[in-house]
Amino acid sequence: MRYQRIFVPALALVLVMLPAISTRAQGEEVPRGPTFAARALQALIDGVQFGVIIAITSVGLSLIFGTIHLINFAHGEFVTIGATFAFFLNVSAAGPGWHLIPAALAAVVFGALLGGAVERGIWRPLRARGTGLINMFIVTIGLSLLLRHVVLVLYGTRPASYAQYDIQSTIGLGPAGITPRDLTVTLLSVLVLLGIAVLLQKTRIGTAVRAVAANRDLAEASGIDVQRVVLFVWMLAGALAALGGVFFGLVEIVTWDMGFKLLLLMFAGIILGGLGSAYGAMVGSLVIGVVAQMSTLWFPVDLQYAWALLVLILVLLVRPQGILGRAERVG
Repeated sequence: MRYQRIFVPALALVLVMLPAISTRAQGEEVPRGPTFAARALQALIDGVQFGVIIAITSVGLSLIFGTIHLINFAHGEFVTIGATFAFFLNVSAAGPGWHLIPAALAAVVFGALLGGAVERGIWRPLRARGTGLINMFIVTIGLSLLLRHVVLVLYGTRPASYAQYDIQSTIGLGPAGITPRDLTVTLLSVLVLLGIAVLLQKTRIGTAVRAVAANRDLAEASGIDVQRVVLFVWMLAGALAALGGVFFGLVEIVTWDMGFKLLLLMFAGIILGGLGSAYGAMVGSLVIGVVAQMSTLWFPVDLQYAWALLVLILVLLVRPQGILGRAERVG
């Protein structure tokens, strides 16, 4: 049945194109498309770009889970809010009409403040009351629906793009190509991910974050202010989500539900890389992005996310803790 779904549309397409093929003048040269190698290289470039954007958005989600073991279903809305806030400052008639660069920086700051406000206003009081993780997870679903529909009311349903860097000519990379905008987004994303790695490994607050993620009680007994660390993680997660939203809206388009569409791939990235591991989220997201784009070489574009999730299932069958996750005893 699966092969029939591929074969029947292909046969119908051939039958539709047959009259045009038969009326082609004899001896007329048939135009050739790009070779498979060129298409594969282009898909790889697009996959790396897509993967690093997913990685930026998923690192904060992974750190939140690592520190307080909460699956934040509303994280996708942080991505959307960052993209639409920058759009308001950059394009909207009611906004100040800033250039995209300062608008993106303002969106990152707004995302950090939003993450801190949500932690102080919702999650910290719930933890103080002893609310269970399942109940808090349900709250994240409700918060996600609330934020998504607030964005829908304020932004609307019409997709739009930023005022700058919209249409550009490509830079040749052998048989493939990339626009200066996409190249800049990819390089900036890699630099941000490297900066996160340096933050976690070389700074006191990064060491405290890793200590809380490893053993919260031991970290608190060692004198670490756990509440301060958790607040920092939420603010960092909000800032990264907003930045990833701006990057995703820049290379794709800004929509009111863009973060929700990206959320499943974020979860796939952090599960594939290893729950609670920031580095695992980076590696897993990169794998998800590359597989999603490379699958379009053989299968319809509509199925690219499905194949990425299939790779997730196959890897977890072999390594249940994920690529960089630690195996734990059960019982």
